[in-house]
Amino acid sequence: MNLPASQVEHIADSERKAGVIGNCPDPSGLLKHDPKLRLDVLDRLHDCSVLSAAQFDHDLLCELTKLAAYLQLKQFPVMHALDDKIMAAAFFEPSTRTRLSFESAMLHLGGKTISVADAKTTGVAKGESLRDIGQMFNSYADVVAVRHTEQSAIKELCDYLRIPLLNGGNGSDEHPTQALADWYALLKWRPEIAYGTLPDQFRLNIGIIGTPGNMRTVKSFLILALLFHKNISHITIFSEMADPLGEEIRELTNASPIGIDFSQNLQQSLEYLDVIYMNAIAYLGDGYRFFGDAFSLDAESKLKPDTVILHPLARGEELDISLDDTVHNLYFNQADGAVWIRQALLLAVFGRVGDVVPQEYLA
Repeated sequence: MNLPASQVEHIADSERKAGVIGNCPDPSGLLKHDPKLRLDVLDRLHDCSVLSAAQFDHDLLCELTKLAAYLQLKQFPVMHALDDKIMAAAFFEPSTRTRLSFESAMLHLGGKTISVADAKTTGVAKGESLRDIGQMFNSYADVVAVRHTEQSAIKELCDYLRIPLLNGGNGSDEHPTQALADWYALLKWRPEIAYGTLPDQFRLNIGIIGTPGNMRTVKSFLILALLFHKNISHITIFSEMADPLGEEIRELTNASPIGIDFSQNLQQSLEYLDVIYMNAIAYLGDGYRFFGDAFSLDAESKLKPDTVILHPLARGEELDISLDDTVHNLYFNQADGAVWIRQALLLAVFGRVGDVVPQEYLA
């Protein structure tokens, strides 16, 4: 459906709200165009592991964000939805937002959590294989959320695993549930990009600061961005690396109609960017590396008045705190929304959406 300019609503919430820092768009904007939830689409996730952002198509992503919006608006009583379920939060790499938002999501749904907060407290410290640990998860939990420093860890865990696994970041590969939180924030900010085809002047120009080839959050964000080719005009990747994509992502971008180019000069491009996704930290083999020296933003940066910034956090000097109390700051809302999108994901994986959503809300 082509949407005339007169019908396009730019729903960026630029009004200041008491006690709120940054841009906090209203979740109800996501529900105005198509409020009914498609259970047949959400049921595709039932009993499924979520290992890659590439598992999501446009419809599944949009339905999941709509469900998250209803949950954030507290439209349905869900406090007992997962009373009989246990989630193992197995974090072999340090985490703040991902681990806590998974655990918070599970608790909001009435479920219980057991945790691995440090690899040194597991059998890995004694040389136990991840395959054997995966076998143990089958007995102890109904779903497992995993973060690990090694890219291969997810595959090894899955060798003996019979319960769904939710990838919370594996080495330099992917972080699909972070990308869901990223796009939940963006679709609340501009819900009109989730449906129809926008006039050229309303299509987004996105800047990505980072290297999709070895930054898991950037990679997963870009994979989902390609689903919105009707409403994204251009993507510019800012990186100091000669080949920021890597072979896998290059194949995906080559097949996309979205124009994609590369730059090492962020400041000269700010005047046309609508969205800036930035990350400066990557885990490469033996530790964390910082790539943010050449690309940084602060309140003096020449941003468009309505440009929004996303950052998966933790941040360093690349994203100055002077931007926190501005409408450019969508990164706090991005972190807040992670709880709701992970609630939606858990309900879908356990096949409980139809149990908590009244019939009148279903298509």
